[in-house]
Amino acid sequence: MKPNGADRGLRAAVEELLRRYPNGIFPIVGAGDPVLRNPVQPYAGQLGDLLDATLDAMRRTMLDAPGVGLAANQIGLPLALAVMWDPGTDTSDPRERSPFACRAVINPTYQVVPSPDTGLVESRTFYEGCLSVPGYQAEVTRHRAVRFRGTDQDGTEFDEVLVGWPARIAQHETDHLAATLYVDKADLRTLATNQWLAAARSLPS
Repeated sequence: MKPNGADRGLRAAVEELLRRYPNGIFPIVGAGDPVLRNPVQPYAGQLGDLLDATLDAMRRTMLDAPGVGLAANQIGLPLALAVMWDPGTDTSDPRERSPFACRAVINPTYQVVPSPDTGLVESRTFYEGCLSVPGYQAEVTRHRAVRFRGTDQDGTEFDEVLVGWPARIAQHETDHLAATLYVDKADLRTLATNQWLAAARSLPS
């Protein structure tokens, strides 16, 4: 994406992160930090030639955590950038975790659409977590299918329909950019620690 105007403050913030964390694994901002509660700026070239380094570091940070998505405000940058992925190796998983290649997205948006296989607007409820709210998960009802639009890292526009877990990841990360955390949409009566959920899931059904 060609820059329309670099932002010295944001560039300086990225340069400092890269200096302090040369391995490209940045600290993740936790819930309570105001940067997560203010809508981000649309990306319009503010980082200039630091965009690729920023997105690469976001990928490294996400994978190291590990997680399946990370928005720029989760590393303290109020810009409409995100990275996401999911190996999705279990085709029998009721969450529909189909493989979702690691990618960066710029200025992403989503729109609810009917599921391609049923023609119906559907929702699904599953446990969900967040790298900015570590240690916990809760049930969140989200749309099963969304039309996902934005720009790839190389500046190519995309417009595609996502279904199942990829659609959930896209909604979660795009919500971050609109200052919404998953706990805002969760049924907090289902809030549980990761340890408790792991133990519960290991019990025979």
